[in-house]
Amino acid sequence: MINLDYVSVFSNLSPELATVLISLIPFAELRVSIPIALTVYDFSVPQAVFWASLADISVAVLIIYTLDPVSRFLAARSKTIQKFLNWAFERTRRKFSKKYLKYGSLALWLFVAVPLPITGAWAGSLAAFLFNIDKKVSVLFIGLGVLTSALLVSFITLGVVSIF
Repeated sequence: MINLDYVSVFSNLSPELATVLISLIPFAELRVSIPIALTVYDFSVPQAVFWASLADISVAVLIIYTLDPVSRFLAARSKTIQKFLNWAFERTRRKFSKKYLKYGSLALWLFVAVPLPITGAWAGSLAAFLFNIDKKVSVLFIGLGVLTSALLVSFITLGVVSIF
């Protein structure tokens, strides 16, 4: 895994913009941006949750509404991209299918709400696309998952910081 010093990379930007940009990075998302916002930028919990969630929900909306036409366009033009998309789509189907069959759209919320790697807004949006979940329903449940995850990450960060 790439070890990226997010604070240094975004040091020339405002704390708000840095928080948004870190939240837009797949695998980092708000799991990285909120602890940085709370501990480095001295944001309040509402500030950190607002900026990180704004970015995560925005990327979810973008993915949900553009992934189908973009993936079709790219796959039609490159076998390598087609292979990668097939791999990514199959992997997400395997990770999410049992949960979705059991819990329906609530699984989408749970999948995004758990602040673990590969369970954020990016993966949730991909799962919503792959399971053909209604776009508005997807945005709602992913948004709720993002907010839940943001609060969990905030409280975990504050709890860990207060111990030390």
